[in-house]
This record gives sequence, C-alpha cells and structure tokens, in this order.
Amino acid sequence: MDAFIVLPPLVQLNTAYPSGAYLKSFFKTQNLDARWFDLSIELFNEIFCRRGLECLFEKCTDIALKKYDEALKNGDSGSAQALLRYVSESSRWIDWIESIVAILRDGNPSGDNPDCRTSGRELCHGFIFSPFAPRGMRMENFLSNLDHEPTTDDARFLASLALADLADFIAVVFDSEFSLVRYAESLAISETSFAQIEKGLDSPVLKTFYEKTLQRFFATREFTEELSNNFDSGKKVLICISVPFAGTFTAALYTARFFRQHYGDKVFISIGGGFINTELREISDKKIFDYVDSISYDRGYGSYKALFESGLLNQKKECGNGKKILNQLYKMRLFDGEKIIAQKESDPGFQKFEETVTAEIVPDFSDIDFSKYPRMIDDTNPMQRLWSDGSWLKVYLAHGCYWHKCDFCDVTLDYVSGYRQTKIEKLYGGLLEQAQKKKIWGIHFVDEAMPISALTKFSLLNSASENRFSFWGNIRFEKNFSYDLVSLFSYSGLVGVSGGIEIATGSGLDGIHKGTDIDSIVGACCAFKENGVLVHAYMIYGYWNQSDQDTINSMETLRQMYAAELLDSSFWHKFVLTRHSRIYSEWEKGMHPDLKPIEPKGAGVFAKNGLHFQGEDRSEKFSDGLNRALQAWMHGESLNKKVNRWFDFKTPEPTVKSDYIEESIRRYEKKKERDFSAPIDISRLYWLCGPINPVDGGKNFCWLYMQDLCREKNILKNVSVRDFQNALYALGTKNRNVSLMKNLAEKNQCVVDFLKNLRGAGLAMV
Repeated sequence: MDAFIVLPPLVQLNTAYPSGAYLKSFFKTQNLDARWFDLSIELFNEIFCRRGLECLFEKCTDIALKKYDEALKNGDSGSAQALLRYVSESSRWIDWIESIVAILRDGNPSGDNPDCRTSGRELCHGFIFSPFAPRGMRMENFLSNLDHEPTTDDARFLASLALADLADFIAVVFDSEFSLVRYAESLAISETSFAQIEKGLDSPVLKTFYEKTLQRFFATREFTEELSNNFDSGKKVLICISVPFAGTFTAALYTARFFRQHYGDKVFISIGGGFINTELREISDKKIFDYVDSISYDRGYGSYKALFESGLLNQKKECGNGKKILNQLYKMRLFDGEKIIAQKESDPGFQKFEETVTAEIVPDFSDIDFSKYPRMIDDTNPMQRLWSDGSWLKVYLAHGCYWHKCDFCDVTLDYVSGYRQTKIEKLYGGLLEQAQKKKIWGIHFVDEAMPISALTKFSLLNSASENRFSFWGNIRFEKNFSYDLVSLFSYSGLVGVSGGIEIATGSGLDGIHKGTDIDSIVGACCAFKENGVLVHAYMIYGYWNQSDQDTINSMETLRQMYAAELLDSSFWHKFVLTRHSRIYSEWEKGMHPDLKPIEPKGAGVFAKNGLHFQGEDRSEKFSDGLNRALQAWMHGESLNKKVNRWFDFKTPEPTVKSDYIEESIRRYEKKKERDFSAPIDISRLYWLCGPINPVDGGKNFCWLYMQDLCREKNILKNVSVRDFQNALYALGTKNRNVSLMKNLAEKNQCVVDFLKNLRGAGLAMV
C-alpha cells in the first residue's frame, strides 16, 4: 500500500466527507495503491455500542453522582435529576444502544453485535412503547410536545434524540468538548497558541475511545507488515490526514501522533483540507512538524504530484531530523530540521496539471461502507432534514465559484477563485457505476454554487437514465433559473437547493457585490417552489457597515418571503471578517476607511484568517431574536408577528413596503407569461410528462402534470393523433428525436400553436 487517507472525527454521521474519495481517485491516476478511512463513523461506532457504553458508565458513574450532589447544593434540581436518571438507567442504555443505532440504520447491526438480524422497523415498537426503554430530557420533551399519540413512525426522531441525550451526558460528565459533530470545535478556534492546542490531545474521548479506533485499524499485525514491506522496498507510506473544519484539528494531530509514535520514519505524514487552507497558510510554529512532515494546500493534486517527483517519499531522503530541503514544493509546506520551507504558491506546470485533474476526476467511494451510517432526524422541517437524513454521495460539478466576487467570501483562495468545471458525462458515468454497487442513489453537490450549464447537463443525463439519482446542492439565486429550466431540474431529480441571500435588501445586495437583486432572488425561489423543490437561504447579520435599520429591513424581507411560502428554511450567520476576503483586500488598498480590523496580539497560530473589527459587538443584541423568529417561521408559525416584537429592546420600524415581496412575485408572474408567449424553438423543447391522450371523442386531450389532470382543446388538423403522440414523446429525455416534431410542425402550423398551449403544463423550453 502506497498511501492511506484518514478523515479524523467528528465531521458528519450520515455520510462520508468527500475529500478522501477525491484523493483516492487522484492517487489511482498516479499508479498508487491507496485506501481511505472515515474515522468519524468509526469513533461513533466505538462509543455508541454496548461495549462503548459499558466503558463510559464504568468511568463516569461516580463522577455523575458527584455532579448530582453539586447540582443539588447549587439549587439546580433539573440538572441533578437528569444526572441521576442517566446513572439509574445505565443498564437500559447499554441494552438498547445497538437497537437505537439499528433503527437509524434501517436495521443494520452495530458495534460488537454483528449477528443482529432484527430490522429497524420491528425494533421501533418496543422503543416507542416499552416503559423499560431509556429516556433522556430531549426524548421526553419530544414525546410530551407531540400533537398526536406516539406511533412507530416517530421512532427515528426519538432515536436521533436518544443519541443527542447521550452526547449531552458525555459532555457533562466525561469530556466537555464532545459533540456528535465537529469534535472540539471551540478549542480549535479559540486557543491562540499551538501549545494550548496540544493540551487537548489527551482529552478523555480521544484517549479512551479514539485510541481504540486507531488501534483497531492501524496497529494490527497485517497493517504493520504492510508498512514494513513498503519500507523494505525503498518507499515510505504516505499518510494523508484531511482537516475540513476547525473542530477536527485536535483529532487530526492525535492521529498524526499515533502514526509517528508507532511507525516513525516508515511513514510520511501530510495534513490538508479546508481548515488548513484558510487558517494555516502562514503557519510559523515549528512544533506542528513534530507531528507531520508536510502541509498540503488547496486541491492537493499539484502538491502531491510535486511531492512524488521530489523523492521525499524515498526512505533515504529524510524530511526533518537535520536533513536539508533546498527546494520549495508547489503548495506544500515543509520543515528541514531548522526552519520551515514555505510553499510555492504558483507554478504554471502544476497549475495546468491540476486543471486537467479537476476536470477529469471522479471521486472514489469504494472504501466506504454506507450501511454503517445512521440517518438521523433532528428537525421536522423537510429542508433541514436533507443534511442528515440520508447517505449522500458528496461530489462537486465544479471546483470553485463561477462568481467569486462577494465581499465576505475568501475570494483570494483557490477553493473559491479556482473555478473549473468537471466533465459531466464522465462524472455521471462514474457515479452511476458506484451507486449500482453501493446502493446509494442520493447526491449532495458540495459546489460553492452549482453552475447552471453543468447542472443542466447532469439533469439531462439523469432523466435519461433507467436509475435516477435524487440530488441537491448550493446555488446562486439568479434570474437564469426560469420556470422551464427548474421544471427540467425537478423532473430530473432535484429535490432541494440552498443559496446565499445574506442581506435581503437591494442596497445590501449591491453593497456586498452579490451580483443579483431581489427580483432575481424572488423569481428563482418562485420557480423552485412551483416545481416542488425545497429552498434554503443563508443570511448574514452584523456586517461591518450594517446599521440596525439594515438588519430590521433584511429580517422583514425574510419574513415576507416565508409568508409567501418561498422558503423552507434559513440560517443566520454572523459576519466574520477574513484576511482572504474581498472586503479585506480592498481595505488593504485604502478603501473602506470606516472598517477597523483588529490585529491579534501575540503569535497565535489560529488567528491567521478570522479577524475581529471595531464595532462587531453592536450586532450581538440581535442574535437571539433573529434566531427565535427564524425557528418559528421555518415551522409556519408567527408569520404575521411584527419583526420588532422579537426583540426586548427598541428597534427601528422596517422601511420595507408591506407588499415588497408580493410586488416582486407579480413581476415574476408577468415575466413568466412573456416567456410562455415567446416564439417556439422546437430544438429546445422537453416534454416532462407521460402520454397525452384524446378524450371526449377526440375533441380534447388530457394528461397528468404535477399531480393535476390537464385538458386542452384539440386544434390539430391533418395530423394523426398517433403521429403527434409519438413526436411529443420524442421530445422527452430518454428517446429524444426532435426531428419527428419538427417534421410535423413544418407540415402544419397548428402543431406549433398546440405546443404553445402546453407551455407551463409539462412542456419546457430550455
């Protein structure tokens, strides 16, 4: 084995983060034998099984009872009662944990009981109704707030909350940094020195459970022999550790330390990923090289190609330990034993190589067992559930963002500015082949924004396939998302979109260089919602020059969009100023004198990208009210409540017109009418319905479109019904033959007139 790719915990529980799939595919093109491991799910399995909970309660029962006494002394009877309940129900949790996980896995076994054959559905009955099933605070609240008698259909909700309850217990009595997702997030983004980060390496969850996970995979006799054989042949094994988020960095260091301690110079350890690309581009603390041999930036294809060509993986050419490295490597930072060798940020040859790889690559999920992943439900909102309910293949249609001009975004970094589309036909074929093997038919496109041209190609391929994917992903809300185009996407399997609105006012959108306007956003949302596609919006508050009036106006616009049923869910992000953003770059050039960044004091390694700025605390007062309002709106509640009433302090009245969004919707409707009356281009037509049938003795036609039975008067002359049916069918995506309809239209103008009447009722012009 030439390379191992490791994703440290905890990133996501329902599916595998895609960095390993892309790296494995790339290494295969370089004739390297590579495997990748998603240790997020493996750590989850180590904890949430019979063996794991037995260990947990053995270590924590005395601690929990001590905290129980402390809570009683402090008058916190609620916390005391909860702690005592966990301890009293410990045997129930231990007995039920694998059934709980099996419910979330649709019956797949877990932990140390692989012979379990009871399906998740049968387990639901006892879990819901048995008085001997365990219960936590979240579970009790859920059951008490149900608007119906509990049924087995509620079991997955309850099982999801059971894991959250256990996670709460772990955080209180065992490891305060633990959560089900993004382990130790607060540690990684708040500490300012590498030495402080190192203190977290021996945290209880990592030391007790993650160590066992690493031992189970990477300390076996087979693995040790494999590394030794590779080393004896003259090559070190490459260990790639992906660090996508701040919360995975501590576990990544723990992983690197494990490999360093166990295998020394037989391995070459490299870290990369989203957190590394943004926060550690200028790292100056040499201590990190006690753990790793290199830091890879951005896509990794060019940096690893440079590494392979450098000879550093040869066992006789050391990196560190006093051996000098004379040359920089493309986008890879190294250490020569005395000083850090900074990466070479540009190289025409490697850049061209990366562009080629990006276009050609198809992620490889062959090492992932998707049956291990729970499908959790953490919200009744259907759009919110997309993130966790389902094992999605995470892929991108294009690397980077085709717009890359927004003020707040890291537009100077490759993951945004390095735009390159993939070859959609090759990507689709590769994903289809893997889906047939893995039985996973969902795709989450993780693009910064899915390019419309690429999305259209993918949709046409998918709609022509016998086995369709369901897919969703991030977009830019723009005017090109017409009703007809979105109809094609929906017909082809698109189930949801998410996109940034950020500041929902005209001046606000202009001010952040969003490149769109309210009418375009509303029009896109209308098109998606009319075609049954779920819509999520990302919002920003606390922008550096955003006034209270701007915040209230943005909130009022959002309320109106919910009232008009244009959105299914949203999230308010607090603005963060970053060094790689457009706004910071402009500030460095002397623009925006009112922006006052605050440079961090000391040599903190984690303060390299995110920056504080003067006045950023002014917006904190809005946080609670914005989020409470949003939670209500997402569940269809309090939509007529004035936005000012969500706050316990005085705010300006919104200056947004009360029918601001309704007016925009009316403009969208007029534009759609104009689109439908435009001249017909038969080569661009797509029939998105089944057969159209003559009724009433041939006087009319009927067909089904979006669950509605449609009727149209038969105006066809000198055209047989069968010929027209065949020609219309040929305008579909599976058996496309546009010439049939063109021939009919050339013979008789009434065919074109009839087609005009089908626009918006199953016939789309794309």
